[in-house]
Amino acid sequence: MGKTISKGMFGLFFEDINYGLDGGLHAEMLENRSFEFLEAHGHKCNYYQKGAYLYGWNAYPFIGKSEIEVSDKEPLNQVNPHYLVVKTNEENAGFSNKAYDGIYLEAGKSANVSFYAKVKENKTVTVNIFSQGGKKLCHSEEITISGDNWKKYETKITAKKDIERGLFVVLIKEKGEALFDQFRMYPEDAVLGLFRKDLCELLKDLKPGFMRFPGGCVVEGNELSNRYQWKLTVGPSEERKANWNRWAVHGNDDDKGNRDLGDFPYYNQTLGIGFYEYFLLCEYLGCEPLPVMNVGLACQYQSDQLIDSSAPEFMEYVNDALDLIEFANGATDTKWGALRAQMGHPDSFDLKFIGIGNEQWETKKIDFFHRYDVFEKAIHEKYPQIKCCGSAGPDVTSDHYREAWDNFSPKMKAKSDYSYAVDEHYYVSDNWLYDNVHMYDYYDRHRKVFAGEYACHINPDRAPEKRNSFGAALAEAAFMTGLEKNADVVLMASYAPLFARLGYTQWQPDLIWFDASASYGTPSYYVQKIYSNFTGTELIDVDFDDLEKDRVYVTASKDDEHVYVKIINAGSKDAGICLDKVLVNGQSLIEVASGKDVTIYTLKGSVDDCNSIEQPQKVALVSNKVSIDSIYESVSNSIAVIVL
Repeated sequence: MGKTISKGMFGLFFEDINYGLDGGLHAEMLENRSFEFLEAHGHKCNYYQKGAYLYGWNAYPFIGKSEIEVSDKEPLNQVNPHYLVVKTNEENAGFSNKAYDGIYLEAGKSANVSFYAKVKENKTVTVNIFSQGGKKLCHSEEITISGDNWKKYETKITAKKDIERGLFVVLIKEKGEALFDQFRMYPEDAVLGLFRKDLCELLKDLKPGFMRFPGGCVVEGNELSNRYQWKLTVGPSEERKANWNRWAVHGNDDDKGNRDLGDFPYYNQTLGIGFYEYFLLCEYLGCEPLPVMNVGLACQYQSDQLIDSSAPEFMEYVNDALDLIEFANGATDTKWGALRAQMGHPDSFDLKFIGIGNEQWETKKIDFFHRYDVFEKAIHEKYPQIKCCGSAGPDVTSDHYREAWDNFSPKMKAKSDYSYAVDEHYYVSDNWLYDNVHMYDYYDRHRKVFAGEYACHINPDRAPEKRNSFGAALAEAAFMTGLEKNADVVLMASYAPLFARLGYTQWQPDLIWFDASASYGTPSYYVQKIYSNFTGTELIDVDFDDLEKDRVYVTASKDDEHVYVKIINAGSKDAGICLDKVLVNGQSLIEVASGKDVTIYTLKGSVDDCNSIEQPQKVALVSNKVSIDSIYESVSNSIAVIVL
């Protein structure tokens, strides 16, 4: 019997980077919806923020006809106290929201809009979409706002024609003053009412085994006050404390000197998607949630801040992990289980995994290994079934990595549940991936690995969205044959980052790109799809190592229904693959295939080929039902999967 392949070995890593959540997967169409945005400044160990409470909002049609300001004197709540004060000096004036690159809404489709408002004198309001030139494209029915207590109002707008780069405008029929807060605008077809449909479909098509969230460096924050705190992300969305995103200051430390203001200073986290919604998304995708917890450390690259592990405050971080498990799995008569039920999910989310730290490493000042021990002990004393994941640091080439395994390896050998898998990260060149296809062949077999963040980084001089070339995808596919062949060591794997909004990137390459109107998977996306869709539960031992000198790689697996043979030809010439060498229960693949339907999925192109909004499937999977011969002719620069 071959090596067992973990169910759901290939999954997702999600982090709010590149506007991947707000402005991306989170289907909210408006920016700064609760007037709480901050402008992020500074660089390492010297960060500060200024209020940017009106960011994205303007008087409409222009200052003079209406005036807007932000106040906190009569808040809807104390968590997010700022709100909009509008004074209209003429009839049918109001205010607008720029909505990233503008509102996109297809003809015949609708969006649901809500907001809170209060007035001293009744006002008649409409929600509208205008063109950049001032033409009204669609509008809601009239809404009467009444009373000097905050009330929630809901409406709908429907596009008669396709709308692109539209301006969201609220018009008030009468002169006077009105107060507004907590706007929402979601497409009517948003998945679960929350997630952008096309992006969700791309994720669902991957059939992921798990999703690691919410990061990544977002977990740590560039300072501890900026870290991701899950308890602030649950409960009513209006009462979730907005936060600036640590990626807003990415690049402020560079070889050009320290910058005070970066390219994306208004990158914030509304927390409209919090841990409850992440769990819902995992449930929708049919994958296991893998939340990552902060261990009392800010980002080790960007900050020196930490909570001393001997301080009582450190145990609050440990308790956060315990409380999260209760929130996910606890009975409805527990504190956090009751909140989950109150939010609409009385049944357990059946959380099985938890990450302890992001890419932490040990230093003279930072006792990460001790911190992990404290978390692991506390979790397993109360929840012995939970699988804890550790960290090997930010790379697999430095002393940090070697020191991590010097710590984890003996402990994993002595205590089987000490760490389910240790998270390794590598953002590397194509040559590194080819050179390290057999990297895990040499690991002690008691070591268990989570390849939690990896990607091929080439073409640094190309535009960000052009770095996801087919050449990069070929290198990743070749390396992943080594992950599959070492499935007794590598239990989980996920590409990173997942999403990028065109024109809003801090990191590239990325798996899926999008703008306001469309999205596409990169060649790397289709490689991930191949592995997550066409990997069995048991490895079939094959020996094609003699082909690897020509950058040709073969792996095979099976489950109760299918046999899967992957052939990656990243070389400069075609190659003949002898399928008789693939043995399934003692029979050659050709014998097993006799009389059966065989489907071959292929992915091919030139090494510089990229997908785009205009050509979303320039490099994409193509399937054909065929009969196979003993020799499969693998063409140069191609990936094939034989499924029978």
